[in-house]
Amino acid sequence: MELIRMANIYMAENNLENAYILYMKFMVLFLEKIQSHPEYKTTSPTLKQPNQAKLKEILPITEKLKDRLKDRYQKEYTQFLARKIEDETNMVKKSEKTNVVSSMESISKDDLELKPVLDKPLLQNVVYPNDFAVDTKSGSTNLLLPIKPIINRSLKPSTSLIEGSLRKIVVPSKLMQSFLLLAKLNTSQNIETCGILAGKLASNKFTISHVILPKQVGSSETCVTENEEEIFSFQDKYNLITLGWIHTHPTQTAFLSSVDLHTHFAYQKMIPESIAIVCAPKYNTTGFFCLTPEHGLEYIAQCRQTGFHPHPSDLPLFTQANHIQQDENAKLEIIDLRI
Repeated sequence: MELIRMANIYMAENNLENAYILYMKFMVLFLEKIQSHPEYKTTSPTLKQPNQAKLKEILPITEKLKDRLKDRYQKEYTQFLARKIEDETNMVKKSEKTNVVSSMESISKDDLELKPVLDKPLLQNVVYPNDFAVDTKSGSTNLLLPIKPIINRSLKPSTSLIEGSLRKIVVPSKLMQSFLLLAKLNTSQNIETCGILAGKLASNKFTISHVILPKQVGSSETCVTENEEEIFSFQDKYNLITLGWIHTHPTQTAFLSSVDLHTHFAYQKMIPESIAIVCAPKYNTTGFFCLTPEHGLEYIAQCRQTGFHPHPSDLPLFTQANHIQQDENAKLEIIDLRI
């Protein structure tokens, strides 16, 4: 349902590529992958029904979306080819003009002195066509070797899905302090506390509006959520998407442990902007982290170890999240499901 919520938001904002990708992920997951799950055949039809109903709903939507994207890409590609041909034609014309001027400038002083009719006063009165203006950037004087046309790479179709920067996540300034107050009892007993960050996407910017504390069991180094269905039900009710998570390090500094890295991978894989907030009350510090997209995401995706385990330190697996924006006026609701 999280996939569908995000896809619907993308559709509403006319972000067709991301909407199509999420719809396709949902269909691949529940039409193909789920079939091989060892518990699928023994799962109650009642649990399967919502997914099957959603599949019937989004199949035609995705087909129409695919056609719209194909039409748009074809138009963009046609325009790209036209601009490319025009650009290359202009460069060829410019090269030819530059080569003619360079050839004329290659006449030596001695050549001029051998021809009395071409004395200096006469040359000074010669008016050359404006078409042969000198291109000072070109050093070529060889008419037989035309300059290779330069293709303007900026005219290629947009690849925003791959190269686009992360969207901002608005974090209410009071979020961390409010969370630490609820975690105070656990912190005093050296027990970690965790919560889910939820909110909405609007105008291409995420805003965290809720912190949901699920039922959980913690220790000095771990925190395991329970009854996660309650989280999903609450998010479904208020149409909230998951934007990351928050947890405490009662006695340690703010960082992502090996277990934290694997936990956060699932969030960031769903939404690249997802963040992990780590509060270290003993040191009065807070860290806003995410996996490094160029190394951390790929490495953790391939790592099959569980529990606390060493990771290589030659390249950083996580980094400070620079796409957050704290807002003192942003509203925040704390939902404590532990009660």
